[in-house]
Amino acid sequence: MTVQLTDNRRVIYRRPDALQDKSTHYCPGCGHGIVHRLVAELFDEMKLTGRTIGVGSVGCSVFAYEYFKTDFVESPHGRAPAVATGVRRVQPDKFVFTYQGDGDLAAIGTAEIVHAAARGENITAIFVNNGIYGMTGGQMAPTTLLGQKTTSSPLGRDPVLAGYPVPITEMLALVPGTAYAARGSVATPQLVGRAKSLLKRAFELQEAKAGFTIVEILSNCPVGWGMTAPASMEHVEKDVIGTYPLGVLVDRAKAGPESK
Repeated sequence: MTVQLTDNRRVIYRRPDALQDKSTHYCPGCGHGIVHRLVAELFDEMKLTGRTIGVGSVGCSVFAYEYFKTDFVESPHGRAPAVATGVRRVQPDKFVFTYQGDGDLAAIGTAEIVHAAARGENITAIFVNNGIYGMTGGQMAPTTLLGQKTTSSPLGRDPVLAGYPVPITEMLALVPGTAYAARGSVATPQLVGRAKSLLKRAFELQEAKAGFTIVEILSNCPVGWGMTAPASMEHVEKDVIGTYPLGVLVDRAKAGPESK
């Protein structure tokens, strides 16, 4: 007697076509891989891959050009918005994005990101904030939390010595050239889904030529923080979000700021 077996398995995830089929250099448990997936899924869904130019910078994301099936330009540390400005102006029909970390965008690249926003450059900045200089040794970054221990603040960040964490996305939201500014996170599955919707809105506004858009994604750095991957994600959810609240900070295409 022959028994006919029915395969009821269901595919719940495929690698996005816009992502290369290769392992990444990121540390185990790092959130950059999740952010890459979200960006690539949107490239597929919005049919952007073939006309996208990404601009990377120095930091943990320095090899991002290895993972997306898009054209990519590498910039000096912090200068991605300036390079993206040039790319966009000579290629006005392209979709142009920067992929940057907090030590890059909020420190050495502060001038570039502020003035790109002030000019209303029609580019999208994807800002992955893990509160530390992950690639260069775990030093304190502008977004490091108060009391957080790093290799350059071994006793914890002291505001008297090092100042306060910089809410760079809130600052950029005040600039009239910023069409859209939002903050999400990849700390939980639910937040991952919300982060994708924030990125999609930013991409749609660039396509509509609305102006400068930025989405900050709160992520983790298990190695730099000296934590396991699960513990680091819990830290983002329970502690980091308290300093950097999630939500849409401004959406000028809807005529005013929104709450989360």
